[in-house]
Amino acid sequence: MDEMTKTTGLWAVAGAALLLLVLLPACRVTYGFRQGAIDPAIKTVSIPFFPNSATLVAPTLSSTLTDALQDRFARQTKLQLVRGELGDMAFEGEVIGYTTAPSAISADEYSIRNKLTITVKVKFSNRLQPQYNFDRTFTAFTEYPTTQLLTDVEPTLIPELCEMLVEDIFNAATSTW
Repeated sequence: MDEMTKTTGLWAVAGAALLLLVLLPACRVTYGFRQGAIDPAIKTVSIPFFPNSATLVAPTLSSTLTDALQDRFARQTKLQLVRGELGDMAFEGEVIGYTTAPSAISADEYSIRNKLTITVKVKFSNRLQPQYNFDRTFTAFTEYPTTQLLTDVEPTLIPELCEMLVEDIFNAATSTW
């Protein structure tokens, strides 16, 4: 190998190394459940009690739903939950539907399954990014056998349905992060 080839080869290696050093810090692999991150200016969230305005009222429904939504934000975000004041992000809502109805009929025209449905109206406000505000209705349902009374299955089904509702509400509020 002549001296010129060695020098050119060294410059090529040095250039490639320099290019790698410049580009490497710009490259990174990120992963997670959401594509973005919460705006660092958003520090607080308020989630007051969701009253039950449905015709049929389950005594534990409102507190179970409210507690589950507050718990979700406390566990999965760094936002501080504030009470008695509006947070940077704020939820208002109420249970507007709590119904049970037959959902499956047997060949002899008797109901064999019932469907319990919970509907919640939610108003979400993001004071720092108002373009993400919404006023929506969320519904979740599950079935249970007609051999069981609603009062017997409520202690299991209400928390299950509240988790479904909280998942939908949380995703709707955080889908832009």
